[in-house]
Amino acid sequence: MNTPETKIIAGAQIDVHLKDPNQNLDKMLYLLEKTTKKGATLTVFPECSLNGYCFESQEEVFEQSHTIESQYIQRALATCASLKTHMMFGFLEKSDTNVFNTCLLLSPNGILAHYRKTHIPYLGADRFVTAGNSPLEVINLDGLNIGMIICYDGTFPEPSRVLALAGADIILLPTGWPAGSERVPQHVIPTRALENNTYFFAVNRVGVERGFSFIGHSMCCDPEGDVISKAPNADEALLFCEVDPNRAKNKQIIRIPNKLELNYFEDRRPDLYKNIVDDSTYSSLPEREKKNSI
Repeated sequence: MNTPETKIIAGAQIDVHLKDPNQNLDKMLYLLEKTTKKGATLTVFPECSLNGYCFESQEEVFEQSHTIESQYIQRALATCASLKTHMMFGFLEKSDTNVFNTCLLLSPNGILAHYRKTHIPYLGADRFVTAGNSPLEVINLDGLNIGMIICYDGTFPEPSRVLALAGADIILLPTGWPAGSERVPQHVIPTRALENNTYFFAVNRVGVERGFSFIGHSMCCDPEGDVISKAPNADEALLFCEVDPNRAKNKQIIRIPNKLELNYFEDRRPDLYKNIVDDSTYSSLPEREKKNSI
C-alpha cells in the first residue's frame, strides 16, 4: 500500500556501449526523465554504465576513466537539478594515478554519495582498478535510508550486514553480472534481503561486450526476501519498486505472539563472530586474492 513515507525506486536494466560515454549518458538521462515522470524518486543504473566494463589493459582503463569533476558528471548533475530527481550510476573514476570502480548517487543539489567498490574480482576492468576503502555509509534520501555497494560486494554477507546495522532501509547494488552468475540473482539477492530484513535492489545490464554476455535478471526483493519486481534475462527494461521504510525498520518478526518471535538483529551473537575480521583466518588465500583484499 502506498503511504506518505513510501518511495518509488526505479531500476534501468540497459545495454552499455564500450568506450562511448556520450551515447551511454544520453540513454541514461532519457530514461531518467521517463522514470521521473512515472513517480520515481531515484533511478538506479548498472555498474560501469558510463564507460563499459570489458577492458583489456591498465592503459585502456586509465584512458577511458573520468574524474568526478568531468563533463559527464556535471551534465548528469544538471539533469538531476532540472528534473528534481536522483540517480545512481557506475563509472570508472580517475583519481591521480589510480582508477576506481565507482558509483555515484546524485541529487538535485549535488553529489549525495560517492562509493568505490571494495571487493575486486579478477574480471574485466576490475583486473586493473584499485580496491576502494570507502566507508560503508547509509545516506538519508527524504526519509529513506540507503546503502550502496557494487556487484561483487553483494556476494559477501558482511557489507550488507554493516549497512543494515547502520540503519539502511534498502541496499542498492548496481551490478554487471556476466553469464555464469545466474545463481546470484536467484539465491543471493533474496537472501541478503531476508537476513537483514531490508529491501535489496540489484540493477544489472544486458548485451554482449567483447565476448562477455550480461544476464540481466535485475530484481528488487522485500524485507522477507520475496521478489517484488524482476526484469527479463536478455532485454532492456525498467523496474519500479515501492519501498516502505517503516517496514524495513521493524526488525521484530512475530509469527505467533509470545510463542514464535524472531529478531535477526537482537538475536545475534557478535561475541562468536570475531574470526570474521581476523586476517589470519585467510592466510591460505591464493596470492592474487591477497593482493586485492583490503
